[in-house]
Amino acid sequence: MKAIFYEEHGSADVLQYGEFPDPEIGSEEVLVDIKAGGLNHLDVWTRKGMPSPEEMPHIQGSDGAGVVSEVGEDVTRFEEGDRVVVDPNVFCGKCEFCRKGETSLCVDFKMIGEHVRGVHSEQTALHEDNLIPLPEDVDFVTAASAPLVFQTAWRMLVTRAEIQQNDSVLVHGASGGVGHAAVQIAANEGCEVFATASSEEKLDYASDIGADHLINYEEVDFDEEIKNITDGRGVDVVVDHIGEATWDGSLSVAARGGSIVTCGATSGISPETNIPKVFWKQLDILGSTMGTPGEMDDVMAKVFDGTFEPHVREVLPMSEVERAHDMLEGREGFGSVVVVPDSEYDPDSYE
Repeated sequence: MKAIFYEEHGSADVLQYGEFPDPEIGSEEVLVDIKAGGLNHLDVWTRKGMPSPEEMPHIQGSDGAGVVSEVGEDVTRFEEGDRVVVDPNVFCGKCEFCRKGETSLCVDFKMIGEHVRGVHSEQTALHEDNLIPLPEDVDFVTAASAPLVFQTAWRMLVTRAEIQQNDSVLVHGASGGVGHAAVQIAANEGCEVFATASSEEKLDYASDIGADHLINYEEVDFDEEIKNITDGRGVDVVVDHIGEATWDGSLSVAARGGSIVTCGATSGISPETNIPKVFWKQLDILGSTMGTPGEMDDVMAKVFDGTFEPHVREVLPMSEVERAHDMLEGREGFGSVVVVPDSEYDPDSYE
């Protein structure tokens, strides 16, 4: 088969699209013919070596969708011809956290495409628990663009921050992967949504998907702008996956008794923290990683029925993966980039 892989860490030119040994399935595994694979900034980080995967050469990709072509003898949930979406979470099922149902807290938690080989290939072999059924009326590109970012945003807001109707929610980077999912989730829950982005085009998109207040952080200080809008109160929940560049401002705009929920730190991992802002306003600082199988089911059901709409900025053949990475690193456009095996790629099929 052909696959996207690299043999060493580095810039986008280490990426290859070429021949790779065909996968073999175990008794509880399913062989999937991949029809589309979604890229995330995680693919950029792992390519650079943060973290380094367990095995080289490494196949990229946490998100994918396709058709089952073979099943192991002990598989009970799927059969040949089923349409499926990849759930990238890998957990032991035995530790204290897994037994409580908190699988994303597993002591041996891993992610497909990050720690173990991913799904950006013509075929992939996965445990049946890493797949969910894909309805016939949902296209592969849409399905492949959604799982990682939507389950991450869902857990952040619904499970960890426990947002309620009429809460005010600030979403940083509102046109990015997690950001555009978080805006839609918060709006759907009846929240007042504040969105930051770097251009008017991105802010227009944030408005289209439910944001109430639009802030161009290239032109104004977002914290001062939010204080002006809220008469100094701030917001109930801040979704901050940016890190160093936004952290102090996020602490400043969080209302008394508010929450800051984070799943990443793309601008830097070690921001200074003004501790008095935390204890004086009695803030909750919440970490969040990916989601549980139940959370995946809940949010993907809303993707499948059209409640949430993943935005795809570009669909490229897998052989143009270097271009896909350049788009993500250069922050060209907004939304997801999806790659399709060259053997399946039809440019006339994608809007």
